[in-house]
Amino acid sequence: MAELVAQGLTNKEIALRLVISRRTAESQVVHILDKLGFRSRSQIAVWLTNQPDR
Repeated sequence: MAELVAQGLTNKEIALRLVISRRTAESQVVHILDKLGFRSRSQIAVWLTNQPDR
């Protein structure tokens, strides 16, 4: 999910790619933001880019 956010996909695009509802995609993105203490999707992208095992 974080990888798709980092690619710049919208919740709708993520939902279509993963064959889930838009609402589920939205909830998962919010969960990632909350878990990492972030406020924006761009912070997820920066965080993911800086992961050593990526």
